[in-house]
Order: sequence, then structure tokens, then C-alpha cells
Amino acid sequence: MLIRKITSQMSRPHIETNSDTQLRIEERAFSAAGAAFLSAIIVNPLDVAKTRLQAQAAGVPYQGDCRMTHFHTNTRLQDVMCPVSGSQPSRPCPSGCYTYKGTLDVFYKVTRHEGFTRLWRGTSASLALAVPTVGIYMPCYDILRNMMEEFTTKNTPNLTPYVPLLAGSVARSFACISCYPVELARTRMQAFRITQSGKPPGVWKTLLGVVHPDKGTSIFQSLHRYRFLWTGLGAQLSRDVPFSAICWSTLEPIRKNILGLVGDEASAAAVLGANFSAGFVAGTLASAITCPLDVAKTRRQIEKNHERALNMTTRTTLVEIWRDGRLRGLFTGVGPRVFRAGPSVGIVVSFYEVVKYAIQHARPTSS
Repeated sequence: MLIRKITSQMSRPHIETNSDTQLRIEERAFSAAGAAFLSAIIVNPLDVAKTRLQAQAAGVPYQGDCRMTHFHTNTRLQDVMCPVSGSQPSRPCPSGCYTYKGTLDVFYKVTRHEGFTRLWRGTSASLALAVPTVGIYMPCYDILRNMMEEFTTKNTPNLTPYVPLLAGSVARSFACISCYPVELARTRMQAFRITQSGKPPGVWKTLLGVVHPDKGTSIFQSLHRYRFLWTGLGAQLSRDVPFSAICWSTLEPIRKNILGLVGDEASAAAVLGANFSAGFVAGTLASAITCPLDVAKTRRQIEKNHERALNMTTRTTLVEIWRDGRLRGLFTGVGPRVFRAGPSVGIVVSFYEVVKYAIQHARPTSS
């Protein structure tokens, strides 16, 4: 009986209820923005660990001189950093002082040398990126999926299983192109260690540093360099489009099967559990498969040589990574990427669907 019920759910095309399809675009965007805000704060330390490991493999130096400071009960962790300049006593860092050996080692060394709050470095960029990106991405995916499923169900039912793959790819491409410069700023904020005391540069100052790092740069050169804000977009799309296609084509069948076991009258807890479970599995699988493309994206975004950055392509970057580190190089940072993406997708999708569920049930039913 149970097997028959699962089979019937798998063979039945997923057409959302009328109340869901009638949700306004601002309601969908609000649901997605809340999900993105929550996810960005929770998983940001894993994003920092992944970016540091990938930047280290790309050759970003994390060595320097260590300040000869002793721990006291009133010493702040961010006061114990290196390298330093000036008259303060310093000594060469011992071997391995700044060599990251894994995710937990990144957490330990960033906390010890830069301060606990540096694990949330780039959170402002993550929020500035995640809220509009997911606010575009999730509603667009919903709308495209509904339109495509309605069309394929009436005309080409055999293509209905491929609708999530196509809708997810198109929606993700549109979201990435819209907000790419902020993604570039976030990667650079997380990759490079701040050695000066005081407040580190935010999103705007990071982007200004990308456009004209030299104070003597002329206005014409600065305007020409604004195109640098979009270098690496191809690598971003080559990672995110397959990620989205794999994620949604995996998530939708799992979600349908779980909700099919619950029945038509699913509670908010059932919606939360089904969507988080499906999102966790789909995000974990998609992030593991697309890790080499993520490594290439990071390497292109942290390149400081403007001429080299403009001439780099995703293919040549992948060849360079393979030459330097073989398979291990291609999957640098796969641990924190997988541990980040699984919960992140689960949180975003489940929060988004629960808020939609609440909006639907709060709306008065028409007789």
C-alpha cells in the first residue's frame, strides 16, 4: 500500500495549489529574503573557511611576523594578530603558523590571530548579496516552474520531470548577473587577511579597491577598470547554473515523495521537515559535484593582476588548478563547501516554503 502511494506521487505531475500560484511577487520575495538573511548569518564561518583554503591553494600568502604578545585575562583576541608594523616587537612566525590544514584549523587560527568576529568577515556582503539574489532567484524559479509545468502537462507530459532543471538554471543565471559585483566583494573580503588594526573595509571600499587600487589612477583608467567588477562572471555562472540544475532536479522528487506520504493536508511542521530534508540532500550533492567550478571561481575572483584577470577563462583556470594540485586541488575546500551548502539550501527552501504556507493560511478563504 505504501509503495503504491509513493509510485502514484512520483508519476503525478507537481501542480501547485491555486492559493500558491496566486501569491504576489512581493510575498514570494519577502519569503525568500527572510530565508536568505537567516542562512547567510548561520553558515558564514564555513564560507570563510572554504574561501581561505581555496585562496591558500591559489598562492595567497598568509605568512608574516608574529607579535610577541602574551595572553592576559583582559586581552582581546583581535589584539593578538600578525604581521604588525612599527616599533612593536615581532618575530618570524613558526612553520605552519598560517598554513591552514582544514576547516577546524581555519576556525582556530582565524579566531586566534584575527579575532572570533573575523569568522563572520564578509557577512555584510553576504547579506547584501543573499537578500536580493535569493529574493530574485526563488520567486523567479517558482513562477517559471509553474508556467513550464502547466505548459508541459498540457502539451508534452514527457518533459515535465525536466522542468525543475531548466527553471532553476534560468532563474539562477538571472540572479547571478544582477548581483555579481557584490559576490566579487564578498570573496575578496573573506580571502584576504586584515593586518591593520581598526575597522576592516566594507563592501563599497572593497569594490573601490578593486576598481582603482592605485591613488594615482586617472579617471579614464578608473572608468575602464569598472569592467573588472564583472570579470569572473563566466566562472560564477559555470558553477551556479549546474549547481542549481542538480539541486532542483534532486530536491523536487524528494520533496514530492515526502509530502506525498503526509497527504494533502500537510501541517507547517511537515512542510518544514520535508523541505529541509530535501534541500539538505540536494544541496550536499550539488555542492560536492560542482566543487571544482567553485575553486575556479574563487581563483579568478581573488586575482589582483588586472591584465591576467581579464585574460583568464574558466577552462584555463581549471587546467592550471589540475596542473598544480591534481584531483586534490580541484576539490580544495570541499568539506566546508558541502557542510555549508547542505544546511544553507535546507534553511532557505524550508523557511521560504513555511512563510509561503503561513501567508496562504493567513489569507481569508473565498467562498
